Amino acid sequence: MSDEIIVTGGKPLNGTVRIQGSKNAALPIMASALLSDGTSVLRGCPKIADVFLMEKILKALGAVTWWQDHDLYLDCSRADGTVIPEAFSGKMRSSVILLGAMLGRNKKASTGYPGGCVIGKRPVDLHIQVLRSFGAEIVENGSKITGSCGKLKGAEIFFPKSSVGATEQAVLAAALAEGRTILHGGAAEPEIRWLVRYLNGMGAQISFPEKNCICIDGVKSLHPGDGVIPPDRIVAGTYLMAAAATRGEIIIENPPIGEMDGILEVYRKMGGQYHIFGGKLIVNGKKTGLPLALLETEVYPGFPTDLQSPVMAVLATISGISRIREKIFEDRYKTAPWLNRMGARIEIKDGTAVIDGGFPLKGCTVEAQELRGGAALVIAALAADGTTRIRGCRFIERGYEHICEDLTALGGLLIKDRGAL
Repeated sequence: MSDEIIVTGGKPLNGTVRIQGSKNAALPIMASALLSDGTSVLRGCPKIADVFLMEKILKALGAVTWWQDHDLYLDCSRADGTVIPEAFSGKMRSSVILLGAMLGRNKKASTGYPGGCVIGKRPVDLHIQVLRSFGAEIVENGSKITGSCGKLKGAEIFFPKSSVGATEQAVLAAALAEGRTILHGGAAEPEIRWLVRYLNGMGAQISFPEKNCICIDGVKSLHPGDGVIPPDRIVAGTYLMAAAATRGEIIIENPPIGEMDGILEVYRKMGGQYHIFGGKLIVNGKKTGLPLALLETEVYPGFPTDLQSPVMAVLATISGISRIREKIFEDRYKTAPWLNRMGARIEIKDGTAVIDGGFPLKGCTVEAQELRGGAALVIAALAADGTTRIRGCRFIERGYEHICEDLTALGGLLIKDRGAL
């Protein structure tokens, strides 16, 4: 059986591309549909593996779902289930954010420990602390997390560190909680504001009274939601890095410009050029060629950890010494050995990746082990001489709806080989 993407590299990208809906916005918004009795709509929802898996979880809880093109309909009138099957929770980290919505709706919730990634520990401690703050009783038995509650009560919560998932958990739990909830020091990623916007469209009362503060006044009920999923800033950043690695020129038709400052700043520091015209991002990567003395991943609005591997692939094509320090997930350098197999010279020293760039990349057989690392291998393959076989494209499909089609439309040569799959 085969599960590969075959890439023939060495050709600069050129052309126009449109960006799919955001994975990281869609998943928590799907969870929010549980908070109403009726049919919510997510317009422009990406058809990717993680969305399909979340859809299966909602179905297991009693929801009825259907698609009309890229609009996803979620009828949660009878979504009264309280158990997320372990077969689903073990495959996707985002499944854990359903706990707050399930408790708010059904007063009970149970799930296996979330999985889906090999990039670090990603503990659920903050999620459990958040739910206990609302008065929920949470029990961990080693393989399951079980929660129960009466009426959730609003709370004042201080996050010890930024966590997107735990912030989403708190917002979802607070929407129907009794009284006011104030969140201090939660995550500021754009996906949080998209979730809040959708919930407010359902009748929630959520505001941002000051920086790093979210205020939620719980309401008795919510009506179904209907909103548009924004373009995916990580996919846009991936294609930007692909243009940089191949020294190409592309146009991104619908970029989430206001969410890409940290990404564009790093691209510019590497010598990349761009301008915005008519709402489009015009990218010229021909002069990409400057190493980075030190790039550190940060929470938003800094450079996102999800693009750390893709930018490492770009830096492998740039002469000189570059350094990347991963500050979000401790085990997100798994792509480096595969890039080295292609001819890169990357060494991990004391938690920092040191890239001695500019040596020719050569096509060979490599393996994607997680979502963004897989995208980085696609970028390296586009910049390499010869043909690269990337095994494990199922990981890439967790977040990219049509990466082969998009990059082929930009002049890349990519073929999916599913063999007997």
